[in-house]
Amino acid sequence: MEGLLDCVLRDVLTRIGGVDRCVSEFIRVTNTLLPERAFIRVVPELLNGGRTPSGVPVRPQLLGSDPNCLADNAARVAGMGCDGVDLNFGCPAKQVNRHGGGATLLQDPEVLYRITLAVRAAVPLHQIVSAKMRLGFDHDQQAEECALALEAGGVSEIVIHARTKADGYRPPAYWPRISDIRACVKVPLIANGEIWNVQDAVRARQDSGCHDLMIGRGLVTNPGLGLALKDFDESANPSATTSSLTPLTWQEMIPHLTYFWELVQKRISHRHQCGRLKQWLNFLRKHFAEAEVAFLNVRTFNDPQLISAWLKTVKPQDQAHSLLVETDYKSGFIFQSEQEPLVEI
Repeated sequence: MEGLLDCVLRDVLTRIGGVDRCVSEFIRVTNTLLPERAFIRVVPELLNGGRTPSGVPVRPQLLGSDPNCLADNAARVAGMGCDGVDLNFGCPAKQVNRHGGGATLLQDPEVLYRITLAVRAAVPLHQIVSAKMRLGFDHDQQAEECALALEAGGVSEIVIHARTKADGYRPPAYWPRISDIRACVKVPLIANGEIWNVQDAVRARQDSGCHDLMIGRGLVTNPGLGLALKDFDESANPSATTSSLTPLTWQEMIPHLTYFWELVQKRISHRHQCGRLKQWLNFLRKHFAEAEVAFLNVRTFNDPQLISAWLKTVKPQDQAHSLLVETDYKSGFIFQSEQEPLVEI
């Protein structure tokens, strides 16, 4: 998730827990061997043994279309200290597809095979080569053929986003099609797409036949989702309702939000700092009603000092059970009080 799920948010989300492995934003590979600093800029975790500060492995992801160039770059980044290399065959962005990268490659399974074969040969055998794909470009009729091409090229596992490029991010995700692919390939498959809560995760597992899941936007909007899913897996009664599995409250989120802001100030350029906080709050609104109030507080701020001042006024107990949006005219901030429905002023 370029421009959102970077090293800053990876640090925060993996500290919260429930994440076994991360894949970086894609690193564009065109016609040159990138210097090490280019990989470190996107994956600074390479300076920490390829792990986040909390110890979760981060696998660099490469995007391109030239087998030899991808192989050279994969060998370089693999040598910098990571558990493996991931290949992007799923990005639906028009700009990426116009330049022959991402999901457009799903139209030619032979190219998928040549890329993975070259990369697998270039990466030491003790390191994993994985790939992410969609069900197809304009249709899903070649989904099995594409997965078989990746397997033949030597990938160790495949993440499948259960939509085509044409589907974009529109619901639903077609998880049963992953089950069809599982019947054809032997390498482990990981289901991805439209997983927002534990209930979705359970259905994705049932429909796809995959126990392992990759969660992107769902974890950004609900940072406790990984923990909730682990709690569900470890519960004595797996058939019990999933609605009560909410291990992360807004009260508990506030320290993580503050830590995120501290990292943003250290790593993000001054003019983009406010935008990064507002961007994450915008996603959090999908899961936390209190995030709506927080977003209203900061949506007009373009000065990082104002955000810092606002965060100092935020106390977990202030928003724990609050619903009505009101205004504190002395501070200029919006807060919530109890017993009334949420309204926007």
